[in-house]
Amino acid sequence: MPNERLRGCISAAGLTVAELAEQVGVDRKTVERWITKHRLPYRDHRWKTAALLGCDETYLWPQLNEDPVTHEASNAELVRLYPSRGSVPYTLWTQLIDNTEEALDILVYSGQFLFDSRPDIPDVLIEKAGIGVRVRLLFGDPDSTAVSLRSAEEGLPATALANRINIVLSYLNKILDRPGIEVRLHDTPLYNSIYRSDTTMLVNPHTYGSGAPFNPVMHLQQVPGGRVFDHYLQSFQRVWDAAEPVESLG
Repeated sequence: MPNERLRGCISAAGLTVAELAEQVGVDRKTVERWITKHRLPYRDHRWKTAALLGCDETYLWPQLNEDPVTHEASNAELVRLYPSRGSVPYTLWTQLIDNTEEALDILVYSGQFLFDSRPDIPDVLIEKAGIGVRVRLLFGDPDSTAVSLRSAEEGLPATALANRINIVLSYLNKILDRPGIEVRLHDTPLYNSIYRSDTTMLVNPHTYGSGAPFNPVMHLQQVPGGRVFDHYLQSFQRVWDAAEPVESLG
């Protein structure tokens, strides 16, 4: 049977088969076989295709849900589940930043706890960027509806979360013009805070009516063939692409 989901998503994205093939880095006939013969692409090609189309790869290729290798690899990605953010060892947060060698990605509303507990983070980020680490930081837009709604959901004054974000942004003023470091503001309803360092990730789900410190944290490690780590990384990328750069704090 043809892969009508893939065909439909390509069309919805405003792309032709030839354009998708060029962006993914494969031959047009390869993409046509993905559609007409429901062929399963190589992993890297699946990721690129899913990212370009803004779809989860298991939606485009449902057979991945039944792959025992994928299941085992995904199970192996979970290192530990912490019952709350407060129960995560402080050393794990510091190692997450200190051990970064290639990429540090953080998606939060404010993340103030991280900067309050370690005021040297801006200097560490400058040092990391200086040796080639790509640093991407995403914070909630303090003027957005999403931020004020989140404050209300947690039973806080409407401006409480916005105030925390502005405090953190003031800490980061010295890093805004540094090569290799980018700071952006998002206005998305944030379902998870994401802290990614190379192949290690901490995911802090947000639950309605409960502040982030009281919610669980998943410690993930990227494993070949697994898809949980990459699933959250794709989520980070979607928010990043829609966010606005912070160039100056005035």
